[in-house]
Amino acid sequence: MTIDNRHQPRPLAEISMEHPTMSLSVGIPALLKLGDPYPVLRVRAAVSLRCTLKLRLPGTKLETLELPQVELTAGEERVISLHGSCREEGLYELTLHLASEDGASHAYDAFAFTAVKDGEPSGRGRIAYAGADGAMIYVPDYKGNRIADFSHCGYKGGGVRLPEASVRAVVEPGNGDATGMIQEAIERVSSLPVGPDGVRGAVLLKRGRYLLSGTLRIGKSGVVLRGEGQGEDGTILHASGAGRRDMLRIEGEAGPRLLPETAVRITDIYVPSGAKSFHVEKPDAYRIGDPVMLVRHGNEAWIHAIGMDDIVPRPKVGGTKQWKPFDLAFDRIVTGISGNLITLDAPIANALEQCYGGGTLVRYEDPQRIENVGVENLRVESDYDPHVTDTQIDGKPGDMLYAADEEHAVNFAVLNHVKNAWVRDVTGFHLEHSLVTVERSAKWVTIQDCTVREMVSIITGGRRYAFHLAGQLTLVQRCDVETARHAFVVDSMVPGPNAFVDCESRHDYNTSEPHHRWSVGGLYDRVRAPINIRDRGWMGSGHGWSGAQYVAWNTVGQLTVQRPPTGQNYAIGHVGVQAPPFLPNSFDPRPREEGYWESFGRHVEPLSLYARQLEERLGTEALVCTGIDRSASQISGWGEADSGDSE
Repeated sequence: MTIDNRHQPRPLAEISMEHPTMSLSVGIPALLKLGDPYPVLRVRAAVSLRCTLKLRLPGTKLETLELPQVELTAGEERVISLHGSCREEGLYELTLHLASEDGASHAYDAFAFTAVKDGEPSGRGRIAYAGADGAMIYVPDYKGNRIADFSHCGYKGGGVRLPEASVRAVVEPGNGDATGMIQEAIERVSSLPVGPDGVRGAVLLKRGRYLLSGTLRIGKSGVVLRGEGQGEDGTILHASGAGRRDMLRIEGEAGPRLLPETAVRITDIYVPSGAKSFHVEKPDAYRIGDPVMLVRHGNEAWIHAIGMDDIVPRPKVGGTKQWKPFDLAFDRIVTGISGNLITLDAPIANALEQCYGGGTLVRYEDPQRIENVGVENLRVESDYDPHVTDTQIDGKPGDMLYAADEEHAVNFAVLNHVKNAWVRDVTGFHLEHSLVTVERSAKWVTIQDCTVREMVSIITGGRRYAFHLAGQLTLVQRCDVETARHAFVVDSMVPGPNAFVDCESRHDYNTSEPHHRWSVGGLYDRVRAPINIRDRGWMGSGHGWSGAQYVAWNTVGQLTVQRPPTGQNYAIGHVGVQAPPFLPNSFDPRPREEGYWESFGRHVEPLSLYARQLEERLGTEALVCTGIDRSASQISGWGEADSGDSE
């Protein structure tokens, strides 16, 4: 999905905020004390322009002060005072509208700061906590970047019960290869009309063992593959014989097709991470309900700013690749239009900065992307050669002999060109790569109540990614993994949000993590696993900063969280070990910053950020529909860590 961004106009002005005591760093709460003077703005005009400023004050009245219009000539620099001080606690939002002298060009910008008593919030945290009324309060940095609302992850945008499809075809176990028999049943259901709920029906695999020598495929909307249990006495899909393949592909013919003629430039100088609204040059082509891609461009200047054009080469071996400019395309729906202000259904997970490439909004069509498809309630296994063994772990000699055959089933379910899909109640044994891989053209996927055991492969790169996400707005909840390298992992350049909630891994050979090259907007919520969110430097072929705008919320185990330039990562309520990062080290001693840590060693409330956000947005019924206990969302006080949590 490439949009030509070579002709971005020159910004109308350079604008910065100044204050002697307030933090002016990305990802750090911008806090002032009651009585502190307002910050000032420094504006340097590139062209002659008019600047209109509005300051929205905190409180239930949402009072807005319109400040006198300021006129600047080309090249003029001026300090603009807001003439006042913080009289009320809460969030102050300053917006600017810039218009060129001839009225032909417009730009927008915004800043934020929060006034609190004594410079610290009087709540349960500093950056995301429950207020006096129990509602979540998010304290942004000075540019408005905040922890995102992850509750939009999952089937139909979160909080919607998964369908219970009526059985339309039944398959009984038999002798020999069952691939063709099951596929024929899938095709029969695929030919049925779609019901009012978007579902055609389910293929029911009766209890027993089914040998699969090939790959099953679901390629039409509304088809569900269902078994009669994930235990040894349930429905077992057994990948038989040698040969690398996926056991099941749930995949439409193609993903979204961009409509280049609808592309419009975003006119905000800066759109913060966590935002859903922004201004566009020409809104006339858009209507509420339109599917769109919000394309965040990252140019060479941005690659340089985050240091990814200067990755220290891998010692001795080499092969490190410096990063090139790339885009992040957020797949969204237009939910509001007011003048040239567009609002989307879910937040973006990376700031759009005009100086680093800005952004473009473009409509798309996706008639070949399938939906309302799923697989559920079964067990999968794979043949493998037990005589193929190894001891190495990530290229280093080990002292444990393990099964290392790789000529067998690689993945159970691969989802691509799909939306509103699910995998639930599935247990997998002896897979090489994953139980579920969600590819880049997948959206609104729920994976829940799944288990992975006894993975079989060499323990090295590219293997044992039990739940592997490359799509967006995916929810993985209540999943349990053993013997993975990367149990809960996100691929490169993934434009989240994505959420792992209430999951656990054991016998790990590496960590759960954003794996490489700047995926954004991931949540590890009540996850018990070793987790790394860091600069991976020369690992792989130059993985570098693996993720930004990630949140580790009430996690347990070993955790590393670093802060990338232009972004932030958050560790809130972690109990366990704060593990040292990979970099800096003796080969690359350049300093890196720690991420944002809060309440280390003690869990916070709400116990689950996802659950709280979901309940606040959609109500208690949304928790019921997703099988989340309401206690995970409630606010009553601080949660105490179990005595064994820090081991």
